[in-house]
Amino acid sequence: MPLAPLQLSRSSVDRRGEERADPQLIARAWADGATRVLRWADGRTPVAGDGAVRLDLVPPTAVGPAPGPGLVVLLGRDADGVLHLAAQVDAPEDAAWQDLRTLGTVLDDRDAGLLTQATAVLRWHLVHPRCPRCGEVTEVVQSGWVRRCPRDGSDHFPRTDPAVIMTVVDDDDRLLLGHNPAWPAGRYSTLAGFVEPGESLEAAVRREVLEEVGVAVGEVTYLGNQPWPFPASLMLGFTARALDPAVRTDDVEITDARWFTRDQLRAAAVAGEVVLPGGISIASRLVEHWYGGPLPVTGEWR
Repeated sequence: MPLAPLQLSRSSVDRRGEERADPQLIARAWADGATRVLRWADGRTPVAGDGAVRLDLVPPTAVGPAPGPGLVVLLGRDADGVLHLAAQVDAPEDAAWQDLRTLGTVLDDRDAGLLTQATAVLRWHLVHPRCPRCGEVTEVVQSGWVRRCPRDGSDHFPRTDPAVIMTVVDDDDRLLLGHNPAWPAGRYSTLAGFVEPGESLEAAVRREVLEEVGVAVGEVTYLGNQPWPFPASLMLGFTARALDPAVRTDDVEITDARWFTRDQLRAAAVAGEVVLPGGISIASRLVEHWYGGPLPVTGEWR
């Protein structure tokens, strides 16, 4: 059975990578009234809600003069050929401005893809303004997709850090979930961690599970992936078979880990004793994949 639809993996916009090299593309697009701009401020964007919730995309004239380099990014063209840009702006304190965590489950494929892409790239520009080799302030090229060092000529691209996230099951088909000390009491989720340099994905799964809960893992099966732009991860989902169910938490990343049968997990979730991941996280889809369908989510998970 495949994973249920992954909310942040949806998109219907052609990113038009072949157009990015045109140095005049952003300027021409900003002067074109048919262009649509996604306004973005510290992760939030305005939405319209007459019926289905959608992004409040506007022509460039509604934004004003084009923001400077690194503040505008080409997102691509939709099925109607309309070109979309993302622009970093100043946001008012307005409830109509919401973030991707809130909107990821309610937007359609086009808007979810646009906001996921904009959030990832504009956050990268905010935190990587300088050359990592020499410290020089870099120049923005390729329609917002590359930062070039004027001193040494090196190009730098938006980063994506691969991370594995996994359901761990034993020979009795029980599911292992863990509690991170930074979470509220009762919150449990799948295990996860970043892939280290020179490491395969399967090796990362085995290492992270052994480090966090002391469980050796044998068979590892890939299930799906989802971008997670908070700030720059690609979550690669797996299921892993435990060789021994004995648990020994590291008490740093995981302070408690519990095995659940399907009946036990549902009862604990219904009673509010366990708060499961929901919303846009791939963790919820991985748990549902093991369970065989949706489970109740009885608390807020952000």
